[in-house]
Amino acid sequence: MSEPSPQPILILDDERFDAHHERSGAHPERPDRLVAAREGLRDAVPQASRRVLPAREAAPSELARVHAADYWPRLERQLASGHGHLDPDTYFAPGTALAARLAAGGAADLATALLQPAAARRGMALVRPPGHHAEPDSAMGFCLINNVAVAATSALAAGARRVAIVDWDVHHGNGTQAAFYDDPRVLFVSLHQFPFYPGTGGPEEIGSGAGRGYTANVALPANQGPETYAYAFNRLVLPLLDRFDADLVLVSAGFDAHRRDPLAQMQLDAATYAAMTSALVEHTERSGHGRIALLLEGGYDLAALRESVAASARALLGHRVALSEDAPSAGGRAAVERTRRALEPYWKLDEPVATTRST
Repeated sequence: MSEPSPQPILILDDERFDAHHERSGAHPERPDRLVAAREGLRDAVPQASRRVLPAREAAPSELARVHAADYWPRLERQLASGHGHLDPDTYFAPGTALAARLAAGGAADLATALLQPAAARRGMALVRPPGHHAEPDSAMGFCLINNVAVAATSALAAGARRVAIVDWDVHHGNGTQAAFYDDPRVLFVSLHQFPFYPGTGGPEEIGSGAGRGYTANVALPANQGPETYAYAFNRLVLPLLDRFDADLVLVSAGFDAHRRDPLAQMQLDAATYAAMTSALVEHTERSGHGRIALLLEGGYDLAALRESVAASARALLGHRVALSEDAPSAGGRAAVERTRRALEPYWKLDEPVATTRST
């Protein structure tokens, strides 16, 4: 069987992200992470298949779609003091403010570029600082601006009807959830270790008001492997995405559920990330648009990060990797079923999906 023709990938990266660094160099969220991710991308994606997207600073109006209007001006004044900490986990440096604005603005441009008819349909953003813990009014968990939320709201402002966000970082994306908790235009699906930092993301958290049913938290016990994540995808994630029928799928792509990661206790490998990416690519193709972008969040073992980025990038190119067919653990199965039961009143997950649309 011949290999598929490589799909071009729109790549967002910028050297100025590296200026966000803690003085001692000992913090797990460090510039070396992007060095590893870039190496993984070079390993996987031929130069001819890359389309480079320059980063640019997010405008205040773009940040205000996600964060409180006074949040960034207030935070930027604090960042101007040089080196310091916003909380015990979240440091800042002289290059942090610019790096954060570039990450958010670049993420916005990546999302809107994928909506253009002539553009690449697949993207990867190697951004720092990460973003999914940043709440509308506070920084936390290494995160200052919620990059994926800025990307999603920018896509909506550019004409997307609906946007889906899949967050497979091992930590719950509390900030992204908060940004869209009452918004039915955005489906937020998170697979994460639970209970764990930041303490949110239980299966009963399913949205509020008009957004009820549009938040799905797959709260997994520790030590889950490829089998449990495959079960979650087949039983819940993919059925939800097929029914939601978004114009764009964004992934908060943390690679810290890898079995070698020092900050968590999951058991994934690079092949699992490739399989999840491949499943999402296939979903977007079934939907008729093919639009998907991975935005870097966590991942703190450098070799694991390099391998996982490379594997995910190959899947974006079109190399298919199947999800595990092995049985999940009893605890993993139970966790997925709890989330499914919480969402059943809002989704007919066992009924056939309507015919795929074309765009």
